[in-house]
Amino acid sequence: MAKLQPAAVKLITEICHRYQDEPTPTMMILEDIQKEFGYIPLEVQELVSELTGVPVSEIYGVVTFYSFFSMNPKGKYVIGVCLGTACYVKGSQLVLDKFSELLGIKAGETTPDGLFTLDVLRCIGACAIAPAVSINGKVYPQVKVDNVKNIIADYRAQEAQ
Repeated sequence: MAKLQPAAVKLITEICHRYQDEPTPTMMILEDIQKEFGYIPLEVQELVSELTGVPVSEIYGVVTFYSFFSMNPKGKYVIGVCLGTACYVKGSQLVLDKFSELLGIKAGETTPDGLFTLDVLRCIGACAIAPAVSINGKVYPQVKVDNVKNIIADYRAQEAQ
């Protein structure tokens, strides 16, 4: 197991103990860890396994199955482009391609400066305003390829302030 910082081990231990009386605590533990750290690397999964007795393979299976869990750190701004049917039909793939081109990363990757992560979403329930993009929970309606450059510029400008 890789070396985790003592403060991280302490917090993960507290999270695991919080759910010790639950019959199936894995999801709750992982959700809390994801909220706290933003991702769940293998060394954290190993510690959770050690603390709960749940096999690492089972924890790894949960982390890799559910798209809201991540094994890698996310950027400060997580851009989620919906590729659900309504969004896709209205051009969201082109929007995703433009974000990818301008940021220099593929879906699932984070920019080297740690500012942006580009994710694909399957449906965010915003079909009436398709194509939709979500950035840290803020939904942008009817995003066109021509909007992408300005969206990125707005977030970069926030960082410059």
